[in-house]
Formats: sequence, C-alpha cells, structure tokens
Amino acid sequence: MKHTLLSICLLIFTSLTAFSQTGKVYDNLTVSSKILNSERKFSIYLPPDYETSERSYPVLYLLHGAGDDHTGWVQFGEVLHIADKAIKEGKATPMIIVMPDADTGRRGYFNTIDGNWKYEDFFFEELVPYVEKTYRIKGTKRFRAVAGLSMGGGGTFMYALHHPEMFSSACPLSAYVGPLTLDDMKTRFERTGEKYKESEMQAYFDQHNAVSLVNSLDAEKVKSVRWFIDCGDDDFLYEGNSLIHIAMRKKEIPHEFRIRDGGHTWTYWRDSLPVVLGFVSDAFHQY
Repeated sequence: MKHTLLSICLLIFTSLTAFSQTGKVYDNLTVSSKILNSERKFSIYLPPDYETSERSYPVLYLLHGAGDDHTGWVQFGEVLHIADKAIKEGKATPMIIVMPDADTGRRGYFNTIDGNWKYEDFFFEELVPYVEKTYRIKGTKRFRAVAGLSMGGGGTFMYALHHPEMFSSACPLSAYVGPLTLDDMKTRFERTGEKYKESEMQAYFDQHNAVSLVNSLDAEKVKSVRWFIDCGDDDFLYEGNSLIHIAMRKKEIPHEFRIRDGGHTWTYWRDSLPVVLGFVSDAFHQY
C-alpha cells in the first residue's frame, strides 16, 4: 500500500513538474563580429525541455522593428509567454528563437549601398554559424525559419528572397518592403545627403525592394519558401504588403496573406506571433 501511494505521489510530482516547466530567455548575449567590427548583442529563447533533453531543435530568427533592439520581442512581444503557451498547447513545436540587434551602430538589416556597413553579411556569415554551433540547433533549411515586424519584416523579405536555400518559412509582419519606387529611394538619399550614381541606386533598389525581387527572381526559388504575410487594415505600410501579394499571385507563388483589424502596434504583433509559431512549425514537421 505504501509503495502504491509513493508511486502515485511520484507520478503526480513528475506530471506537475513537467507541466510547470517553462522556457528561458537570455537577453544580453553577444557575438564578436569582424565584419561590423563590434560586439553584437542578441537575445535567445530556449524551449521548456532544452535543459533536460539532448535533442537538437529547429530555429526561428525573429527580427525587431525600427526603434527597438534585440529585447523588443522579449519586452513588448512577450515571446517567452507566447512561445511557452503555444508549445504547451501543442500548437507549436519546441524551437529555439534567436532575436538579433539591428539598432546599434547603424540601424537596419541590410548592407548599406556604400559598403561601409554589411549587416546582412554579418547575419549570414557570423551570427547564424555562431548560434547554430553554440546551441543544439538543426542547421538545415527545413528546420530554419525567419520572421519579423516592420523593419524586421523587410529584413525577413530580403533574407528569404536573397537566400531561399536557407529558410523553410518566412513570415513578414507589417513589413517595410523597401522604397516603392526608385524616386522614393533617391528622395531618401537626398535627405541624408548621400550621393550615388544612377546605376548604383538602380542596382541597390532592384536588390532591396521586395516587389522588384519577386518579379525578377526565379519563381521556383521563391516557391521553395513557405510564406505568411500579415498586415493590419489600418497599417501605414499596407500598400507595399498589398503589392507583394499581387506580385506573388501573378507569379503563382503560394503564400498566406492575412489582413486583420489593427494598425502598426505591438497589440497586433502579439496576436500574430502564435500564428507565426504554428505556421513555421508546420514546415518543421512533415506537413
């Protein structure tokens, strides 16, 4: 009888412990960058069973917007609570989430036109190899995804379009798709006092406008990425997101396109994150 009671107590304790297990977020990590000549900060979410298992995990690179840094999704996006809840409810598979800082030194996820700031090179040549060596990450296309909001949505488009061989899924939220026209880009450079040749600006525009890239790239390469595009009906970036949807439809590129009630706010993006986690999990599994 005592043995039976002890077994029951141990079973209850084990169940409660597993149920109460939570993930962990570290938000002040750094990686040395020779490309950017600086220490680059990043945050990371480790799923609830990371410390008690020996398995490797899929990874989501989650990009912040302008005005935030690597702590944006932690502080305002509630990534710990939302990811834990989605995993516990079986709506998302356990995954590692990496949130890099693109606000220190110069703001943005792209290489600059003058070549003096190569953030995209840092991301692919230094950050990704570092985190996928340091943590137990499945470092293949199928188990790698990228998502982000606003400026980070633009980074999501660029990274997945420039490197479709790297990501199984891409989820731009309220994305800045780049200057909508070459004249818009010229105006921006005029405001900052930057002067470039017409050919230089055209080449940079062609590589950093998501609509232009969708129209020019091999459709099969773009199709190799699963796309989830989400933008609020009151968002000031609605036009670019709508144009991307139209361009993909014309080229018959499968994608999910969502317009919900809302604007360019954290309230909107917090509601988007559980859907994103479920969407990328479908690729991590055999959907």
